[in-house]
Amino acid sequence: MTTAAHLWTIAHHWRDLTTALASTGTATWPPAGRMADYLASIHRSDDEAEAAQHRAAALRTLERSPEQIGEMRAPIRLHVLEIMQTVHADLLECADQTAAAVQRPVMSPLPKGYPDVDRARRDILIMQDRRDPRRWRWAGIRPDAAYTALWLLARVQGAPGPFRPLRPLELDHVASVARAACGRVERALDIVGQRRSLAERHDCGGRIDVYGGAGAHPTAHCTGCGRTWTGETVAA
Repeated sequence: MTTAAHLWTIAHHWRDLTTALASTGTATWPPAGRMADYLASIHRSDDEAEAAQHRAAALRTLERSPEQIGEMRAPIRLHVLEIMQTVHADLLECADQTAAAVQRPVMSPLPKGYPDVDRARRDILIMQDRRDPRRWRWAGIRPDAAYTALWLLARVQGAPGPFRPLRPLELDHVASVARAACGRVERALDIVGQRRSLAERHDCGGRIDVYGGAGAHPTAHCTGCGRTWTGETVAA
């Protein structure tokens, strides 16, 4: 993806992140603890009945009513909140640094000696320049992440305004921040495929790779013997 695509993805999906903040769905990929437990029960026994019991127990844990005695869900998904705060802070810092480098100062008044009519006309231009909505502002209420991403996108694309074009090093810095922030957003919303290796080895000694995401159920594959596990089936 390009830097522009990364920034657009952040702005486009920010509302989705806000919605996910209050969701009670799966918080991590792969589901923390559950896939590893499931794999442990599978590769220690070929008994499909035992595997089905394990899946049912995991499902009951997921569907546990918040009215039951014991630990309850947090009213918000804290990991999503942390991601949103991190992305917002990173984008704001990037925009602050970028604006400090490329934003033109507000034009100055005409010195004394110019005709009053010219000075009055210049004062109007100064007011308009100062209030230009395209200007980045460090004081007051900070913009949200979606606006900040779009402001950076405009700088990357060279949109008109009181700015000079970004230089190569400045473009590289925005690209790095945008890429990392976009990755956090995509992983939080599970809209991109992922692959991870478990620390635990299979009985054959092979590494177990777990992959999924983008709406797909996690699937595990042993790189040693080729065995494959999913939440629904076990294939030799």
